[in-house]
This record gives sequence, structure tokens and C-alpha cells, in this order.
Amino acid sequence: MKIKLLTGILITNILLASCSVSTKINRSAKEGILKNEDFLSAHTGISVYEPSTGKYWYNYQAEKYFVPASNTKILSCYAAMKYLGDSLIGIRYQIMNDSTVGIQATADPTFLHSDYENHPVYNFLKTFKIIQIDRPSFTRYMGNGWTSDDYLQEYMAQRSAFPIYGNIAKIKWLNEETLFISPPAFESNSSMPEKLPDGFEVQKSWDNNNFTFLPGKEKMTEIPFRPDDETLRNLLQDTLRQKVVFTGANNSYNNVIHSQPTDAYLKPMMHRSDNFFAEQSLLMVSNKILGIVDDQAIIDTLLKTDFKELPQKPRWADGSGLSRYNSFSPKDFVFILEKMKNEFGMERIKNILPTGGTGTISSYYLADSGYIFVKTGTLNNVVAISGFLYTRKKKLLIFSALVNHHQSTATKIRQGIEKFIQNLRDKY
Repeated sequence: MKIKLLTGILITNILLASCSVSTKINRSAKEGILKNEDFLSAHTGISVYEPSTGKYWYNYQAEKYFVPASNTKILSCYAAMKYLGDSLIGIRYQIMNDSTVGIQATADPTFLHSDYENHPVYNFLKTFKIIQIDRPSFTRYMGNGWTSDDYLQEYMAQRSAFPIYGNIAKIKWLNEETLFISPPAFESNSSMPEKLPDGFEVQKSWDNNNFTFLPGKEKMTEIPFRPDDETLRNLLQDTLRQKVVFTGANNSYNNVIHSQPTDAYLKPMMHRSDNFFAEQSLLMVSNKILGIVDDQAIIDTLLKTDFKELPQKPRWADGSGLSRYNSFSPKDFVFILEKMKNEFGMERIKNILPTGGTGTISSYYLADSGYIFVKTGTLNNVVAISGFLYTRKKKLLIFSALVNHHQSTATKIRQGIEKFIQNLRDKY
């Protein structure tokens, strides 16, 4: 009887402690977020989970659906970490003869990207006089649900099977008579007046690469270009000074050239929330495991395999989170983050996700640097943050906070969430 009594007391104490933590966190959430006037109009969901015990410390609307903005990149990052290996495959190839090489695109976005000084694919292709490319079948340059209003913004670079220069044209005003355009091949597609006295304004249709420059105030900008076959061929020929031809053959090339280390690519993707890298990550994973470049096919595959046990069945539309068609719950992100921890380990994750004072949280969590590792997300009236937190008592927590339809500023919403998260760190 004494053993049973002690067991009952122990269970009771554990339950009371659990209830106490949940009650205290609920009080903190009400004070910092739920009753905060900046959040009153918003749809808010919060989940806090301790992976070592498998227990949720706190849930508020954690099973409801939210537009997650760039928290969607967590799924793209997981897929890349699992399937892309130690380094990205830049191209697949077959040497035809001394002067000709046949290549297949792999959707690698790092080819001639300004982030990188070393370009193994470029160095390899330069050794041939003729480059024969299997014509890519992927032509869905814009993501599912992307807004066409933003097609001139650098954060909405169009996707492709064979990216080059990050699918971005860079323009700089040098003086009233001169613009610097990179890649220089676009100079032949440009029209401008004789003088641009104070800067420029650029106009371009979303579906072609004809640039029109008018007098304006812009001194420097980056504009997404349409990465169609003809543009790719022209840019490759202009850069490599070699002949480039397309073939419709669907060859099987087993030789590969690796480009960049995978984690060195994922770190900037998550630190600066790079939409283009995130989109291309899904396309690279599709190419690697399905043999085709198809974002919708790989999303469907991942939802049926790696993510089949998500707590709430999500709607997953793109790799970056630019689409408002994405719909996930806070518990979904807790599930995915725990899966990342279990499969890849925290040390690898810490190297990829930003901590306080870095990346997209460069102005936040400064006192918690080295103890918090997160992915943020922002769209108009949407703020999201999901990740890992080490408390002062050395407990590892996984959390997700998603806020939709707020009528305040993103800064105030972020500050409210930051106060809540810092309370978790300080008290537990």
C-alpha cells in the first residue's frame, strides 16, 4: 500500500507541475500577446513543446491553420538537408567528343551566382567548344499563388531548371549617360533616353526581358528576368564564349559536377530568407529523387512520405512562402522541427538557422544569441517565427508562433512575441 501511495503522490506532483507550467505560460501569453492591443484583431496560434519529454507545455489555437509566410522554408530546408547530400549537384553530363559535352540541368541556383567565388560548373564547361543542353521541361517560372504585382522585386526571382546569375539582372546608375547592366547581354534588350540626369526608373513586362529605362531617382536595383530557353542560351554563350545548343533528347547522364557545399548554401537561404534559393531547393530535391524538375510533384511526394504524419494536413503551395495559399498549423512546425532535430542533430541545425543578432533576427533576441535558433516569416499582416530555444535551466524547447491578419506593424508584433519567448527562456 505504501508503494502505491508513493506512486500516486509522484504522479500527482508531476501533473501539478505540468499544470503549473502551462498556467504560468498561459498567463505570460495573455499579458504579452493575447491581450496586447497590437494582437487584438489578429488570428494567433502558439505551440510550445519539450522534445525530451514529448510534452506540450502550452498550446493556443495550435491546431488551427495559418498562412506561415517564410516559415514554409523550414519544409524546403528539411528536404534539402535530407536529400541533397553533402554538396549540390550542379549538372549531369556526358562527354560526346573532345569539343562537345551534353549536359542536363539539376535546378542548382548557385551557377554564376554572385554569392560564390568558385564555380566548378563554369570551369568545366569552359573546356568545351560546344555545350549541348537537354531542353528543360520546367516552365512554371512563377510559384503557385504568387502575386503578379511584385514581379519586378528582387525577392521574387523566377524559378527555372537551369538558373544563371540567380535569375537576376543588376542595374547601376554610373552617370547621366551610363548604366551598368549585368549580365551585359541584356544591354541589347534595353532602351533608354540620351540622358538620365538623376537616376533611372525601369519598366519590364513580367513575361519578357525587354528593359525600358526612364528618368527617375533609382541609383541601383536588381530585377528578376524571365529565365526562358532563349535567354539561358544567350547568357551562356555570352559568358562562356562557346556555342550552346538545345536538344530534345532525354538522355541518361551518370556523371556529375558538384557545385557548392549543401549547408553553406542552406545557411544564407535561412539567414536572409532567400526565396529563390528555397524554391530551387525543392526543384533540386525533385530532380534528385524523382528524376524530374517539378515542384508540385515533389510537394505531393513529401506530403505522402516524410510529412505524412503531420498533426494537421497542410496545404503546401510553394517552397518559399511567398504564396498565401500555404496553410499550416503551429503544431505542424513543431512536428517538422522535432523531425529535423532527431534526424540531423542540433549542431547541424545551429549552423543553418539564424540566432539572436543575426540574419532576419539581427535586431532581435540579442540577449539570447546562441540560445535561440529560428526561422521567421513576414507578409503583409502576417508574422511568423518557429524554432528552438534553450532555457536558462538548459531545457530545449521547440516553439511556433503564427500571427495572421494583424492591423499593427510587423515590428510591434515581433516585439510582442520576443517578450513572450524571452520570458520562457528566463523562467524555465
